[in-house]
Amino acid sequence: MNTLRPCGCKGVRTCLTCEQDYQIDKPSLQQQLQQLESWSYCAQCERLYAGWDTQAVQAAHPDHNLAESLPLPGILVQEQFITRAEGAQLMSDLDALPWAISQSGRRKQNYGPKTNFKKRRLQLGAFEGFPAATRFVQQRFESVPLLRNFQTIEQCSLEYDPSKGASIDPHVDDCWIWGERVVTVNCLGDAVLTLNLYEEQQANKYNLDLVQQYKAQLLAPLLSPDQLAAYKGKVLRIPMPNLSLIVLYGPARYQFEHAVLREDVDERRVCIAYREFTPMYIDGLDKQQGDVVREKSHLFWSLKAN
Repeated sequence: MNTLRPCGCKGVRTCLTCEQDYQIDKPSLQQQLQQLESWSYCAQCERLYAGWDTQAVQAAHPDHNLAESLPLPGILVQEQFITRAEGAQLMSDLDALPWAISQSGRRKQNYGPKTNFKKRRLQLGAFEGFPAATRFVQQRFESVPLLRNFQTIEQCSLEYDPSKGASIDPHVDDCWIWGERVVTVNCLGDAVLTLNLYEEQQANKYNLDLVQQYKAQLLAPLLSPDQLAAYKGKVLRIPMPNLSLIVLYGPARYQFEHAVLREDVDERRVCIAYREFTPMYIDGLDKQQGDVVREKSHLFWSLKAN
């Protein structure tokens, strides 16, 4: 079913509404992943420990045995990145803006240039910057060493509604236009990010072939085949607590697919995803195109001004 449905889903993307309306029998991704060896991330240890339940793994800290853990290069989980009061105000401000339906039971608010990932085409479109009420979040990135010089060129609010079975299927964020650091700020609700090793090795899928052009500039080097073997047959679970900051970079960003399972969304969840340019659009061959977008990305507008 390739047509766009009233719920916003199309192709293999589904929500509970279209699954019921169109009698779509979608296999459970969670059941498939639970056949693998489960490891969960402890944000305090910055290590992975055996187990599917992220809360149980977190609760076991500080009694973890590091000898029984695995590293996960390229992940940052910073709890309490925004305060509870800031989160409440942010949600009030986001809900004052229009939401658009999206796939898999989600809604979104997207601010950024128009992109065509297949044809690798970039257009400024109607991009005029970001909501002023969210400016403090981008400013706070400056306090995180990993995010030094991060310039947001796309900001997307995402709402996950459990009544619609909201989720996002396993994927690697596009590598042609979006840069290394994939940033998420959780504004409302707890959830889990689920990672599994990307093994298809299709050079053009996700535009992964372009990573070779800027591999030497990555903040964390990619893992060798021998190193990646340690993650084969495993599923990795990363807690995403309310008000936290999550950053994927290096191996976690490029060598693993990430997903949000519908079973891990048991209350309304809202997050804001932030993307930066790849080096080609900052100081490479496509810098001129990138400069036009980067100029707009310094702008913040208010509802009154619009």
